[in-house]
Amino acid sequence: MKKLMLICLVLVSSKGFSQNFLKRFEFGLKAGVNYSNFTDASFPTDPLVGFHAGGTIAFKITNNFLIQEEFLFSSQGAKVKGDSFDNQNLKLYYITVPILLKYRHSSGFYIEGGAQAGMKAKEDVKGLSMGDFAKKLDLAAVGGLGYQSKMGLGIGARYVYGISKVGDFNVTNIRNDFKNNNIQASIFYVF
Repeated sequence: MKKLMLICLVLVSSKGFSQNFLKRFEFGLKAGVNYSNFTDASFPTDPLVGFHAGGTIAFKITNNFLIQEEFLFSSQGAKVKGDSFDNQNLKLYYITVPILLKYRHSSGFYIEGGAQAGMKAKEDVKGLSMGDFAKKLDLAAVGGLGYQSKMGLGIGARYVYGISKVGDFNVTNIRNDFKNNNIQASIFYVF
């Protein structure tokens, strides 16, 4: 009889624990515009407009502090000015995974910061006979702010500062140690 009562107690308490634990998660969808460029490039560039879209998952440590992870498809790159790459748009497409620590005030305003890893999915660079233009992995630091309403709809802005070198080519008159930098504006819905 004691064993049966102990088993019932464990089952009831684990069910309550799992329900409370699952309530600490937030899932969402996100999309927006990118404004990207290369920094430290040895060739002249202008910013390139792109997009990002994907899903988010967050774990509430407390009511105000969260750890958020996102899975986004993101287009980045730059417009080349001059003869280095024949005045073309260098478009790089990544699957990015930012991991962020987020503080969200009870009013809905938030600030976030963390790191991001990007895996190159595709590149659109014409006329290169040197193989790949960009490396497969792109690392960055991330910081941003925004607002989330009580119903889950929100807006945000973020700066993605490239840490790793982008170029994966070997040309004598062009350095390949430039980095991706990106400003993102997003709308999202958390359910």
